[in-house]
Amino acid sequence: MKKIIILIGNYCSGKTEIAMNMAVLASEQGRRTLVIDLDRINDYFRMSDHIKTLTDRHVEIVSPTFVGQAVTQTVMPAAVASAFDREWDLVIFDVGGDQAGALSLARYHQDFAALEPGCLEVYDIVNVFRPMSETPEKILKLKGELEGFARQQVTGFVNNSNLLNYASADDLRQGYDVIRRASDMSGIPVVHTTGRRKFLEEFLADGRDEKYIGTPIALETYMHRSSGDSFTYGRI
Repeated sequence: MKKIIILIGNYCSGKTEIAMNMAVLASEQGRRTLVIDLDRINDYFRMSDHIKTLTDRHVEIVSPTFVGQAVTQTVMPAAVASAFDREWDLVIFDVGGDQAGALSLARYHQDFAALEPGCLEVYDIVNVFRPMSETPEKILKLKGELEGFARQQVTGFVNNSNLLNYASADDLRQGYDVIRRASDMSGIPVVHTTGRRKFLEEFLADGRDEKYIGTPIALETYMHRSSGDSFTYGRI
């Protein structure tokens, strides 16, 4: 059965890095994989600048920009329709981290509603070091806002807590504690914990409750910033 995963979350929470890792892993497993890039606000981290990385790994991509082999905004609706019309094993929607990004998803509400039960998952990517995500209450408030704009309900949390070049296993530990409480308060499960392999392995060695870890995903770093950039927290 086709699986469609929507990745939403705060700006610079790590959605694009996770989308790329999920897509590459699925393709390596022989799954027919499509990525829909709906991030129209983040010029630095947009997936469309990494088209070759994906196509070299047999992942197809639909993007709203003019970069590389991307599809322009004028034909975007027809291109996105391929996610629902064609035979895919996995389709990943990477949604921009603000109201505009979530609204860009809402236009396909009827297409999502027509899917068979069990086909659709909506993951909220959480980095507790981003503004508006530092506490369970803030996480749930932002989640509710994005759900309203996107017209979709979150089905799982992803702990992607990190401090970019200053990341460590302690970031995942702090994220675990905060997101665990958000999960208990909302009833929404933690489906994945993600991070660079060495930090993820160190975190997992602690023996914390798997209920609040989900399936771990060790991330390869596809998205890069220059070493001189002053941006100190956000995406891996």
